[in-house]
Amino acid sequence: MVAPKKGKNASAQSKPGRSLALILIAIVALTGGMFASGHTTPRLGIDLAGGTSITLRAVPEAGQESAINKTNMDTAVEIMNRRVNGLGVSEAEVQTQGDRNIIVNIPKGTNSKEAREQVGTTAKLYFRPVLATELSGANATGSPSPSETGGASDKATDKATDKATEKATDGDKATDGDKPSSGTPSDPASASATTQGRAVSDALKADPSPSAKSSDGASPSPSASASGDDATAKLQQQYAALDCTDANARAKAGKGAKPGDSTVACGQNAQGQWQKYILGPAAVDGTEVDKADAVYNTQTAAGWTVTMKFTDKGSKKFADITGQLAQKQSPQNQFAIVLDNEVVSDPYVSQELTGGNAEISGSFDQEEAQSLANMLSYGALPLTFKEDSVTTVTAALGGEQLHAGLIAGAIGLALVVLYLLFYYRGLSFIAVCSLLVSAGLTYVIMALLGPTIGFALNLPAVCGAIVAIGITADSFIVYFERVRDEIREGRTLRPAVERAWPRARRTILVSDFVSFLAAAVLFIVTVGKVQGFAFTLGLTTLLDVVVVFLFTKPLLTLMARRKFFASGHKWSGLDPKALGAKPPLRRTRRPSRPAAGPVDPKEA
Repeated sequence: MVAPKKGKNASAQSKPGRSLALILIAIVALTGGMFASGHTTPRLGIDLAGGTSITLRAVPEAGQESAINKTNMDTAVEIMNRRVNGLGVSEAEVQTQGDRNIIVNIPKGTNSKEAREQVGTTAKLYFRPVLATELSGANATGSPSPSETGGASDKATDKATDKATEKATDGDKATDGDKPSSGTPSDPASASATTQGRAVSDALKADPSPSAKSSDGASPSPSASASGDDATAKLQQQYAALDCTDANARAKAGKGAKPGDSTVACGQNAQGQWQKYILGPAAVDGTEVDKADAVYNTQTAAGWTVTMKFTDKGSKKFADITGQLAQKQSPQNQFAIVLDNEVVSDPYVSQELTGGNAEISGSFDQEEAQSLANMLSYGALPLTFKEDSVTTVTAALGGEQLHAGLIAGAIGLALVVLYLLFYYRGLSFIAVCSLLVSAGLTYVIMALLGPTIGFALNLPAVCGAIVAIGITADSFIVYFERVRDEIREGRTLRPAVERAWPRARRTILVSDFVSFLAAAVLFIVTVGKVQGFAFTLGLTTLLDVVVVFLFTKPLLTLMARRKFFASGHKWSGLDPKALGAKPPLRRTRRPSRPAAGPVDPKEA
């Protein structure tokens, strides 16, 4: 007698505990991670938790009324959406209202202050060469105090010398002088105790170039050209009168200046002191920055740095301007990154930066580096916007809708369980356990996705989770019916469970693939809250496959070994009589022919 060959089905049937142990380990690990992270509940979207709503209105620049059109508004919405998501804010809504308003809704629990600063700061981004700079306000007169120079004047002088001579250590690099960050440019004025060098004469249209203030408090005095250039004289007056410690003066600094004009601007240094600048014409537009990232440099002691990649057009412009700046003395070897007429960083250049890549290094921490990278990546808007209103959104209405949605979900789940009990009886135990495992995994993963990718649960996402109950139940039903079909064919339970699995598996995978594809397409082509629905639907569809393969199938294999199910108890849902099972199939035998013998002559 030949022993039956052991195949994959026999192996899978004999060791279902491995799959159950694997999913149990995954559940314990994810749950432990959830408690370890301190985020035991999912983050809620603005409709459930409340948040901040910002209304921005597009304002035309002089002679550019026609720039406010649908194309530019849509571009602004796209850039703002990338800005808030770049800050780790998910489920934020950015949408147009009317023909010139944009509404930005930021959920509670995110860094809404920083998001408001970056979204509300909507002017264009430019790279401008620094012509002159000094402290502004009360500390601008007299010799710099120790607090202004970092506590060591000799160290400040060394920095000034180093800026003009130091070479980048790893190729294309722009290095900040002190501790620059977004909104906190370096302090080249306090880092230099000598008269600043020659300015770019073309920028001010003057032959003798201006000098920045020296350590004795003398004001820079850009002289007018021999022809008496009114623009240069006006710029001199603006710079001399500018007090960057005054909020109104900061708001007016550089207002109305075109990209091709020299201008004045304000910015804060690493010590929180305000500096004023004379800046040359814009050398590179913010739209010519293709990508910027905050990177932790493990190769050197630079720590957090910001890497930039320019477009082809921007690469050439950036190479030209850095080549010019590298030949100059401080502060004219610096370029200012100007957003909304405010200097957010002013790194110096030690060599020409070619190849379309550059790196800004300094005493960044992670938050500062990421903030500056976001500004560089998403800083250039096609329009100028004014912040009309900022309101706090309550979660009262969303809470009521969530309550109603949870009630609807509970009713739907109860109906599914009642149907399973009525139709599948004992098999409903396996289905309910599988639903509980799927619900637990969904909850834990959503809680972990909040701090990791910024996922926020909104009302459409809740709807997606409720719809997933039907998708998960459908997978169980497909498998159960395949098993019952095998029993109807006359097979016993254990072989029926294994023979039904390959066909049920194909059906489940095809069904879930279609659902996941629909969710993926919906996520790609939609924005805002609808993406929450699509994301949740796709996530629960993937979890359905995991639960069916690693929990439902192994559990049914174990239950098939129990007498209650194997004997076909009438409450098991697998009673052969109730299912109308056929008798066991038997091969029909053909009648045997009589043995050969002598032939009767009469018959012949």
